[in-house]
Amino acid sequence: MFEEAILKDSPVAVLGAGAVGKTCAADCVLGGNKDVRLFELPEFFQANLGNVGKTGITLGGIQKNQYGFKRTGTAHFNLLTDDIAEAVKGAKLVIIAIPSVAHDIFFEKLVPVLEDGMVIHIIPDNYGSLKLRKKMRELGSDKKVIIGGWSSAPYGTRVEREGGVQTSDMWLVYRAKTLRGAALPSTDQEAFLESSKYLGCFDSITEGDGPVGGNTVLDIGFSNVNPVLHCPGTILGVGVMENWGKIYGGNDKYSYSIYSHAYCPSIAEVQYAFFLEEVALAEAIGVGIAKYPKKNFLSRTSILGPEYMGDDCIVPFDDQWQTGYGTGPFSIQDRYVTEDVPVGCHIYHELGLKFGVKTPVIDSMITLGSVMTGKDFYKSGMTLDDLGIGHLSKEELLDYLNNGNYVA
Repeated sequence: MFEEAILKDSPVAVLGAGAVGKTCAADCVLGGNKDVRLFELPEFFQANLGNVGKTGITLGGIQKNQYGFKRTGTAHFNLLTDDIAEAVKGAKLVIIAIPSVAHDIFFEKLVPVLEDGMVIHIIPDNYGSLKLRKKMRELGSDKKVIIGGWSSAPYGTRVEREGGVQTSDMWLVYRAKTLRGAALPSTDQEAFLESSKYLGCFDSITEGDGPVGGNTVLDIGFSNVNPVLHCPGTILGVGVMENWGKIYGGNDKYSYSIYSHAYCPSIAEVQYAFFLEEVALAEAIGVGIAKYPKKNFLSRTSILGPEYMGDDCIVPFDDQWQTGYGTGPFSIQDRYVTEDVPVGCHIYHELGLKFGVKTPVIDSMITLGSVMTGKDFYKSGMTLDDLGIGHLSKEELLDYLNNGNYVA
């Protein structure tokens, strides 16, 4: 569907100027992509990109990686814009790097300006591939594009702040050496994975162990490590988080890290039980999921460690493990709960009801998260109908995921 020469010289459009979007855009520039554009919604443009035209974006941090891949420097961009049509015009490589709660507003703007031959990477996917295809059907778009997503971002990255003010510096805790990706439909998957080689932000993966193809985009949803890591860690470790910097004398509130200060053997047991429910769901539906032995959960890096240091990465709970940066979360109202519960956990809950798989541990995260945040995630959580798949039988769902045949 695309030619190598076209992708090699194509402009890259990055949609979303949060931590992942900024880092991906800067990494593409520093990695050799010649024309990189960065788009943000008008209402967030000044806050996120107002100074970037002067300062550029600087990548730093410890960048842990098994093969020692690091890239630092300051990147400047061909275009910073709040006009999505301007951002994507002529760009065959499009990166969507936004929280799942923003998918609808971005996709509403993106679909009318899609062009034939685009390859769209959603980082992380978080069911965005399903939502984008649904939006294309709703708006009557028949553009021939490849759409796929990734189980995670190529790095753990944070925007550095000074006195509460956002700077143009990005702190990279780690760089992935492999990521799991898939296209919707799966017939586009080979081309989708191949296209990642032309994005500078995937260089640590391309030069590492390479991407791994998932068994449909539902596999990518199950393989997203965020819900299984973030929800038990934040909800069950809330006491440490909320007291950090208060009764734990001398600690800066923003030095807190869920990995360093919350994870423990008991929480690891809950994470592993959560994971086994995900495995049962994937098997009942007939799709894949990234598999991990229990030993990986019994580590401060948990199942994130294999993404950047390999399967043998085990940091004992007795060790003082530091990221060099407070990874957070710093509040129960953080996306670790307000996104990962209503999106990740609630979709698992609905799939469990549809396919007859019990999910008591996952459901407990929804219940406790709702109580702690004061939000009813059972009512407000993402549904299968939001993804356009609630009415599909198992056979129809698999045919859609694999072959693109959609039954309205």
